[in-house]
Amino acid sequence: MVGFLIVLHTVVSILLISLVLMQASQGGGLSGTFGGNAASSVLGGQNAGNVLSRITTWLATLFLSLAVVISMLSGPTDTGSTSLVKQAADSRPVVPPTDIVDPTGEATLDLGGE
Repeated sequence: MVGFLIVLHTVVSILLISLVLMQASQGGGLSGTFGGNAASSVLGGQNAGNVLSRITTWLATLFLSLAVVISMLSGPTDTGSTSLVKQAADSRPVVPPTDIVDPTGEATLDLGGE
């Protein structure tokens, strides 16, 4: 399910980028670069800006909604698996202490010599 939503999110993002680049900005933008205002001729002259703006708004809303849904579905869960480090720490055996060092005695180091 999450994989399908990620693919859908990718397609929506590519469409959104394409629509934003097709819109004419104040300086002309990229809309005039590719085909001489092809979006205006296909979508019909003066209403092309309004149609592109509406489609961009809907795609942006869908993009943000999908981002929120994907983050909620793929976020951390309480019933999910825990980390391997935590599992290893919980399953380690308890080893009782073997030697107790006398803190009042003088510590010596035996190097195996005389």
